[in-house]
Amino acid sequence: MTAPADASYFREDVLAGRVALVTGGGSGIGFEVARQFGLHGCAGVVLVGRRPEFLQQASALLAGEGIKVATAAGDVRKPEDCENAVKVAVETFGGLDILVNAAAGNFLAAAEEISSKGFKTVMDIDTLGTFNMCRSAFEPLKSSRFGGVVVSITATLHYTSTWYQAAPVAAKAAIDALTRTLALEWGEYGVRCNCVAPGPIADTPGMEKLSGGKMDKVDLSHIPAKRAGTKAEIAAACIFLCLNNYITGQILPVDGGEWFGKKRVIPREMVSKISRGVEKQSRAMGPGAAKL
Repeated sequence: MTAPADASYFREDVLAGRVALVTGGGSGIGFEVARQFGLHGCAGVVLVGRRPEFLQQASALLAGEGIKVATAAGDVRKPEDCENAVKVAVETFGGLDILVNAAAGNFLAAAEEISSKGFKTVMDIDTLGTFNMCRSAFEPLKSSRFGGVVVSITATLHYTSTWYQAAPVAAKAAIDALTRTLALEWGEYGVRCNCVAPGPIADTPGMEKLSGGKMDKVDLSHIPAKRAGTKAEIAAACIFLCLNNYITGQILPVDGGEWFGKKRVIPREMVSKISRGVEKQSRAMGPGAAKL
């Protein structure tokens, strides 16, 4: 029997004593990551986002589940806002052990139509924002008694190619490369850095944008798992990367096989019949042969 997509694989106390800071924590994947961290024992969770009203709503929801939470309104593009968010974590909960970079900018745009400003905005939120937060969090992460952990939420968009996503493809690829470099440089300080690369995830602002507001109409038949993922599955991957102390500099796709999934062009029941016919014909082709 397959376990429910939202089932937890971990004990409720696996993150006991740890303090986590989650950018983009007011909604979508970021919120669910913060929620699952809290439900799995975090001593405190700090939500970071640009919209105070979303942070207030998210904070109330988490507090309602018994999660200790603080908020820091700010823009990850601004180093001073990132430094303030880290300060909130340290002053409120006594330290910082986990940083999750989930803040992201995204919108559909043909490459010839997106403006330089639009392209830069995505790069600044995703890539520069990730760097700003990592740099701001470095000192307390280095001092973590559990070993500091950075998990950045990227994507599989750049593994092959993706229509109308020039800016996010560039931004996520840059974060992957940055993560490997940070893992290399910060390993001696006990700080591990990894990425989780989601595929199509249901009920998220990102998928709402990418599907043109028609997520329920998106064809997922090419995905080996035959469905969209859940936010809880992404959060579970983040928890795993926080716990395994021998994983660093890695990008973990959590996409049901979507990035390598290919649409089926021949029905399964026809494969053998067609293959036998083509094999016989191909063996008859000599040097310089051309199909007539």
